[in-house]
Amino acid sequence: MLLRQLEYLVALARERHFARAAAACFVSQPSLSAAIRRLEHELDVPIVRRGRRYEGLTPEGEVVLAWAHRILAERDALHQELSALRGGLTGTLRLGVVPTALPVASLLTTPFCERHPRARVAVESLSSADITHGFTEFELDAAMTYLDDDTLRQVRRFPLYEERYVLLTPLDGPLGQAGLARWAQAAALPLCLLGRRMRNRRIMDECFAADGATAAPAIESDSVAGLYAHLRGGRWSSVISHAWLHMFGVPEGMRVVPLEGPAHGPRVGLVVSRSEPPSVLADALVKVARQAGVRDALDELLRTYLGVRGR
Repeated sequence: MLLRQLEYLVALARERHFARAAAACFVSQPSLSAAIRRLEHELDVPIVRRGRRYEGLTPEGEVVLAWAHRILAERDALHQELSALRGGLTGTLRLGVVPTALPVASLLTTPFCERHPRARVAVESLSSADITHGFTEFELDAAMTYLDDDTLRQVRRFPLYEERYVLLTPLDGPLGQAGLARWAQAAALPLCLLGRRMRNRRIMDECFAADGATAAPAIESDSVAGLYAHLRGGRWSSVISHAWLHMFGVPEGMRVVPLEGPAHGPRVGLVVSRSEPPSVLADALVKVARQAGVRDALDELLRTYLGVRGR
């Protein structure tokens, strides 16, 4: 059995299409199909359900796929450990990040690359469900996500910061000069918020409801960048996580107003798998995270913006 055959199987399961899987592996479709048939012959089990097109894996194929993920992950861990012994980490750290934590990912990835210049980082914006799937399929080394996600199993959690929610509103708006605002007051403004499918929005909706209000934003976005793109016009207000200030700051003509309510929201942290052997790259990122001081940096940034009434 060749590792390449297992790579082809993983690609086929991911792409669910022979031609796309072959393209992803930089081989011809006949070569990929032949390699998987050889794998079936060597293991003496049917792996792929074949019809006029790809129809999925057999029950035996699902078992083989799980082992393929595990074997390839162990191969990668071996390469990483050997590279560390040779004088420095190499390879690619696969980091999944929930969209609301993307603005602060650089607080970890930049010092990681400075400490390990021969290594690379592949950052991917993923939902919480996709992160869980990524760990299950050995497709991620680490993730930045909400730590209270009960779907994550067999992982180590390292807190980074607690989300703190503030109102970002035009200086000349109804709350532009307020020293403090209620969630119900924010709900009455022309709002731009993240979409309801996003975890951050659902948390905010709970805060609005706790103050007897329901937010009805005129604009919803599936990304923080899309939300900020609308705020620059000076018409809309938004409730944001203080972590977003690290990347996007405060648009001209707007200011940050603290909201009454919990001092801290849910915890965001770094998550790595407990699988054996451990990922050398993931462990190296954990060491960086422990020294990065993400929480203190973000809290200091918020204090700075709360002391400035506009740009």
